[in-house]
Amino acid sequence: MTIDDAPRLGVGMVGHAFMGTAPSQAWGVAPRFFDLPLRPELTVLGGRSAERTAEAARTLGWADVETDWTRLVTRDDVDLVDVVTPGDSHAEIAVAALEAGKHVLCEKPLANSVAEAELMAAAARRASAAGVRAMVGFTYRRVPAVALAAHLVAEGRIGAVRQVRAQYLQDWIADPEAPLSWRLDKAKAGSGSLGDIGAHIVDLVQFITGEAVTGVSALLETFVTERPVADGFAGLSGTAGAGRGPVTVDDAAIFLARLSGGGIGTFEATRFAWGRKNAIRLEINGTTGSLAFDFEDMNVLQLFDATEPAREAGYRRILVTEPDHPYVAAWWPAGHGLGYEHAFTHQVVDLVRALAAGEQPTPSFDDGLAVQRVLDAVERSAAAESRWTTVAGSPAETPEEES
Repeated sequence: MTIDDAPRLGVGMVGHAFMGTAPSQAWGVAPRFFDLPLRPELTVLGGRSAERTAEAARTLGWADVETDWTRLVTRDDVDLVDVVTPGDSHAEIAVAALEAGKHVLCEKPLANSVAEAELMAAAARRASAAGVRAMVGFTYRRVPAVALAAHLVAEGRIGAVRQVRAQYLQDWIADPEAPLSWRLDKAKAGSGSLGDIGAHIVDLVQFITGEAVTGVSALLETFVTERPVADGFAGLSGTAGAGRGPVTVDDAAIFLARLSGGGIGTFEATRFAWGRKNAIRLEINGTTGSLAFDFEDMNVLQLFDATEPAREAGYRRILVTEPDHPYVAAWWPAGHGLGYEHAFTHQVVDLVRALAAGEQPTPSFDDGLAVQRVLDAVERSAAAESRWTTVAGSPAETPEEES
């Protein structure tokens, strides 16, 4: 069966701009490179401005537009809703789509609060009973080197996990004169570096190790408390016509953590690391070896095997471009690297295959809720002078329960 003969999967996306670009490309590209059991169609793009949404639809390849997301999620020609809006609208849109019988892919973090995430996870569980599926878009899981790391840990190549170091470093607001955006407004974004990029490293550590973060001790810091308001920007309440407006989220987050298997970890998320554009850095130390990864060299995974003779020991550089590596066989000849956008395509592939098989795609909304609970514990710890704080719902094996 060719892709043209496969059953249709009508996709509606709510939101566009930056976070709509790569997913739009992925929906179009996936069936051209992978053998898919369903045929995704870019049916309708949703946005508030008719003019901007129509322009985005023309650029990104969507067949139609809607300026009211409530119409989009109930259209008969939409089978799946891809939510790429700011976090304050995730819960309302995703729950409505699930209740309308549509599959849902929702950008991370799942919501702006644990309460919203719990509502979404409960709606996903109800919908699942009728065969309607929901998935959260922690896209970096689909980077081939990251997927390989998870396979190697599961196979026991580094033994039991003892310690992890996880960083997500950016510099896009390191300049104190960088203008306000919705990502700096707690009402829209939920949190700053913690939820925007810290959520990714929490998910990656839990995904690669197969363990849960059970407790944290945290610091949150806002270095620049107000910023210029760009011309025409009306994203934040109370900033219309103002020269400067308040920053209401964290600029940096640092926390210690304990894992459910007894290991420990350090996590750092910042948007103030000059010279670091998108540096997701992970190092996982086990009883018989270590793994290291840096997204700024995303086609490489470093592996240290402590069982080798000392005279031969050293980190092995694995160029993750062979057909035997996760996802890679569908793409270019060995040695020709993949990029940021390919992880979104792999996400579409995994989601579509799970839908066709009637299986729950991962990460599920319950997985997204688990990350949200870690973020919540970090915020509670930071507000309580870094007090050790248990992650709600985790298999806690912390030194002491939160008092």
